[in-house]
Amino acid sequence: MNDFMTAETLATFAGLVAAVSIVVQFTKSIIKKNFGDQVVRIYAFIIALILTFIFAKSGQGIEGIVLTIINAILVSLTSMGAYEVVADPYAEKEK
Repeated sequence: MNDFMTAETLATFAGLVAAVSIVVQFTKSIIKKNFGDQVVRIYAFIIALILTFIFAKSGQGIEGIVLTIINAILVSLTSMGAYEVVADPYAEKEK
């Protein structure tokens, strides 16, 4: 395997989750510094939505748009969950 990330990889669920995780973790400090912690989740969803529309658009018309948005939600939730499990599994959340 000569390529780290390809369009074919990004067309898969695991590829999208990895890409969203990488982009968000790389740029999260900028977002948190300017907007706060709450915006990071929305930011992760926006990144997932953009990548999903570009690399893994589902179907045609309004049905395709809705499916792509739902898939982007799943990708963003999975990437956020993957980060919490790998990077900080024992973190206690404040309520």
